[in-house]
Amino acid sequence: MEKAAGSPCVGGSYPQKNAEILSSQYGINLFLAGLLLTFAWAVHAVGISKSHLLSYLITLMLIQLLWMLWYLCRSCTQRRLIRDKDTHAGARWLKCGITLFAVITLILDSFKIGYYIDFSNCLSPTEGIFPITHAVHTILQVYFLWCHAKDIIQSFKTLERFGVIHSVFTNLLLWTNGVLTESKHQLNEHKERLITLGFGNITIVLDDHAPQCNCTTTTLCSIFSQGIYYLYPFNIEYHILASTMLYVLWKNIGRKVEHHQQHKTPFKFHGITVGMIFGLIVLTSTIAIVVVYLIQIGGSKIKSELALTMFYLHAIFVLALMCTAGIVALLIYRLEDRSLDNSKNPARKLDAELLVGTAAGSWLLSWGSILAIICAQAHPKYTWYNLPYSVLVIIEKYIQNLFIIESIHREQEKVNDDIKTLRIVTISRGSTLSLTPSYKEIYNGRAARDSREVPCLLKGSICGRENGGGAAANEETSQENSSVMHSASDFSIYSSNAGANNKRRILKNIAAFLFLCNLSLWIPPAFGCRPEYDNGLEEIVFGFEPWIIVVNLAMPFSIFYRMHSAASLFEVNCKT
Repeated sequence: MEKAAGSPCVGGSYPQKNAEILSSQYGINLFLAGLLLTFAWAVHAVGISKSHLLSYLITLMLIQLLWMLWYLCRSCTQRRLIRDKDTHAGARWLKCGITLFAVITLILDSFKIGYYIDFSNCLSPTEGIFPITHAVHTILQVYFLWCHAKDIIQSFKTLERFGVIHSVFTNLLLWTNGVLTESKHQLNEHKERLITLGFGNITIVLDDHAPQCNCTTTTLCSIFSQGIYYLYPFNIEYHILASTMLYVLWKNIGRKVEHHQQHKTPFKFHGITVGMIFGLIVLTSTIAIVVVYLIQIGGSKIKSELALTMFYLHAIFVLALMCTAGIVALLIYRLEDRSLDNSKNPARKLDAELLVGTAAGSWLLSWGSILAIICAQAHPKYTWYNLPYSVLVIIEKYIQNLFIIESIHREQEKVNDDIKTLRIVTISRGSTLSLTPSYKEIYNGRAARDSREVPCLLKGSICGRENGGGAAANEETSQENSSVMHSASDFSIYSSNAGANNKRRILKNIAAFLFLCNLSLWIPPAFGCRPEYDNGLEEIVFGFEPWIIVVNLAMPFSIFYRMHSAASLFEVNCKT
């Protein structure tokens, strides 16, 4: 067993730094080999088939399964040992989110198994083995993340670094495979839609990987083949979330942590009614827009143009609201004087880097659309709505990133020491003294409603004794009542605190509203509502193949940005 991290000697950290570099290079080469194999299959390279790609992915998953089983068994044998935990990693809401995506991924695997059974005559056995292996891999990985996402590994560090980084890039390759498969399906539908929009000068060649045999049960085959592509967005989000959680685990290997109490910040619906109502209105309207868009697009030229116009107008309105909410939140932050938490935190650092990095995907598409509108010779009416839409996408992400990154770096507000030492009691005639639940109830007038009770506020002292009844209590009554008048100035503390609570309530409503808006904007591209494909103007300016390559590279990052932003805003709402 290796020596635990935190040794003061420099020589102890040198091998671990080498292990970190070696393991990262191993993971990158693993990923590049799989990426090249995926690309070769996508372009129909000679000698490369889908079975080769699936065999490679199955091998990677089996290796990860062996490592996770070894880690779980070793953890069971060392159950009584006290381990360091990263309290910021693996939040419960994040585990619940990945569990939801994993359940839908298991449904996707069952559809793939059914699809293989119906086309078993002409499909490779690897296409049946892959979903079974993937289902087992999904179940064990979710269990592993629930139990050990917070671990800070201090033993067998070199071996664990290779095991964790192998898991990270295995999930990234599975994510890449899902993105490519889903993108090829979307691209085929997009090529067919371009015909209805009148872009006949674009060569339409469908990229078909369908089996070259008849299905045994036509109805089931149709359900499986169509259902698979509607479930892929959840599978894609599952793997990217798993890879980020595993990456934080890898960064935490051998890390020294300060042992301090972490305040739990549960999610509460109280006080965010306004933000939730407006957010749910946006969510409901977005779902309706997506349904109408998918029905109308490709039906005829007029219907397709109306669908694009409807999408752009709705998106412009939502993005404008989000920009306004983000600006208000940043102005509130400017009015507050609170320090930032700059302590080392791999999870928080990764969140900030992912926000900026994945936003670049949307920015690339937006700038491409802006240039296409400027340079195009002919402008159909619906394409002009693309200009404010693209500009707002850039501005909204810029503002939202500032809000989220500052929110997750702000220190939580602490209660003033004067308020902490305040003792609030009530004097009841002819009865013992009783403590009121909190100073907030006195301030809100709740305790004052109790008959024949007088609140008494004293700095650093208790107003009466629980056993001081009778004559002694009567003698002290006049003195205590005079203290009530003297301590009225203490209410100024609560007045300032009330202002802070109002700001806090506004911030929580903004975070809740932006959370639901990001979920709403995740839905259209994830389920095939992609005007970047269907607009047609960019393909004319940049060329069909170059623009499709740009969209296929940038769109997965744009989709992930919305889900990651929603997760970060949920955390902001809990912290605020």
